[in-house]
This record gives sequence, C-alpha cells and structure tokens, in this order.
Amino acid sequence: MFKDEKAVVVFSGGQDSTTCLFWAMQQFEEVVAVTFNYNQKHITEIECAKNITEELGIKHHILDMSLLNQLAPNALTRDDIEIKEGAGGELPSTFVPGRNLLFMSFAGVLASQINAKHIVTGVCETDFSGYPDCKDIFIKSLNVTLNLSMDEQFVIHTPLMWIDKAKTWELADNLGVLDFVRDKTLTCYNGIIANGCGECPACILRQKGLKEYLAKREER
Repeated sequence: MFKDEKAVVVFSGGQDSTTCLFWAMQQFEEVVAVTFNYNQKHITEIECAKNITEELGIKHHILDMSLLNQLAPNALTRDDIEIKEGAGGELPSTFVPGRNLLFMSFAGVLASQINAKHIVTGVCETDFSGYPDCKDIFIKSLNVTLNLSMDEQFVIHTPLMWIDKAKTWELADNLGVLDFVRDKTLTCYNGIIANGCGECPACILRQKGLKEYLAKREER
C-alpha cells in the first residue's frame, strides 16, 4: 500500500485501464488520470474516459498526441485499414508503433511535474495481441530509462501483466466494480461501449474472459 503517495494512471477508458484505475484508487492517496488523443477513429474512447473520471472525481489530463497518427497509420486511426489479427508472425493491424513508448514517456513527464512517483498502466503479456510494447521486459527497460532521463525514482506498476482476461474480470469483481467495468468501459475496436460489437478481436477476448470468470464464480 502507498496510501501517502500519488500516482498517474495511463487511462483509455477501456476494461484494463479502468480496472487499473480502481486498483490505484485503493493503493494511493491521490490518483491522476492521463488520456492520449492520437486521432483515434472513435472519439467515444476519449468521451468514455472523461465520463468515468468525472463520475469518480479523478483529475483528468487529455494530451494531444496527433503526430503519432501521421507517423504510424494503423487500423485504429484509419478507416481504409482493415482490423485484422497478425498472420505468419506479423503484428496485428491495430498495433501502433511507438504508442506505449510515447504514452509512458509523457506520463513520466506529467508525473514529474505533479510530483508523482508512481505510474500505473494496464499492459499485459498474458492475454494480448502480440504487441511488443506490452511486454514486461519493455516496461522494466522503460522504467530505468525514464528514471535516468529525468533523474527521478519512478515506479511503473502493471497490475495486469501476468493475469489473463478472466483474472482481470476477477480483479474488478474483487475491487467491487465488475458491473461498472462491464457497463461503462470501451474496449471495442468499433467504438461500442460495454459489450461492444462482439466481433472484433478486442471484444472476443473481453467476452471470452468474462464468460470464463462468471462460469468459475458460479462453481464456488
């Protein structure tokens, strides 16, 4: 527990980051959320993040990262790029090169400015799409780099790193917010809040995990 300390949560308004937000609220005295606008197709993502932070009374920063869209066209920002999973060792079309590197770096700058020593992110390499910037080795490396670059002692927390989606739902339930996360977050690549479209890779992963967790809970 870090009840006397402050944390910055990298926050998209999705299942994972919202679960991490609630986790952080239990761990830290003060929590600040930061959301990045990189011209993603669905502005609903940012609106969802704003609505959640307003409801919870969390101070919320929205930073302009539109340059990322110019440098790294992908299925999350362009209508002419199909959402598809990677094949033959390729990364999915939803991978945004440099996204977490930039997001975490700017979260570090914000943390430095507001005197926060903790940064929380919902990345995970157990149930993920193969993104290299979601891996534990990347986060550990970046933690060292941020500290060296700003002469700080940041600690990057990844509560979901070693758990799958079913366990993520279980964590939300243990935090008492399963229904909140289920009804008010946006994970869907097609921009549909809550249960989503049910067809994109993000929705399939989310619903599979929820089904597994609810079945396990019923067995208890």
